[in-house]
Amino acid sequence: MAGRQRSTAARVIFMVCAALAFAGFFALGNWQVERRAWKLDLIARVEQRVHAPASEAPARDRWPQINAAADEYRHLRISGTFLHDKETLVQASTRLGAGFWVLTPLQAADGTTVLVNRGFVPPEARERSSRTAIEPKGETAVTGLLRITEPKGGFLRKNDPAANRWFSRDVQAIAAARGLNNAAPYFVDAEAAATAPGAAPSWPAGGLTVIAFPNSHLVYAITWYGLALMVAGAAWFVWRDDRRRRRKLANPADSNGDNASHADGRHRQDDRRPD
Repeated sequence: MAGRQRSTAARVIFMVCAALAFAGFFALGNWQVERRAWKLDLIARVEQRVHAPASEAPARDRWPQINAAADEYRHLRISGTFLHDKETLVQASTRLGAGFWVLTPLQAADGTTVLVNRGFVPPEARERSSRTAIEPKGETAVTGLLRITEPKGGFLRKNDPAANRWFSRDVQAIAAARGLNNAAPYFVDAEAAATAPGAAPSWPAGGLTVIAFPNSHLVYAITWYGLALMVAGAAWFVWRDDRRRRRKLANPADSNGDNASHADGRHRQDDRRPD
């Protein structure tokens, strides 16, 4: 009796654990489906922003509300004067190779400043005097994409303002290091300058913004749903085998009858053997 009670308790615990695991896996699958819908909507909104006509930059009173979900990759048009002596080089890896982003403050007529990523330069063009492009002077108009600040640094590498080593485009830190007042909390990736087909890159080379959103949520959802089905299948097999076992224990005569039939069959075969 005690053994049977222990067996019943083990079955109950197993079924409860299986039910909890099934519910958990199924909920995770639903969450991934929701995440996929959110990601597809985000991609559609970003595509719309990127290809929309350039609009005016957000006014200063809207700066506190700027966020990635609502504003990143918005197509902007800004104007002002570049402060080339306050540029910052940020380490970068692009399809043109390894080198630096050139971030130059653009000061507007109202005194506000926006950091502009004018583009990529290879190591041999890190010095301003060695670049092929002419530096814009005076009032300059820039079109590009609004980007959200990248605080602290890159992967496993922290920005070091004191040593002028930058691994991410941290707007606040760069503005503080360069003594910029009224700096916008975002930066702008400048568009590529018009060049003749087949011409050599002109440094800095703009228009290298990478817009990519990993979207593996469907694979994750299928994985979680698959695990839920595996748990349900395992629970069903255990329940079926346990039910058969309990039926045999409840009807031992059937088992004995089966054994007797087998034994009688063997005796009849023995009787047919020749002497």
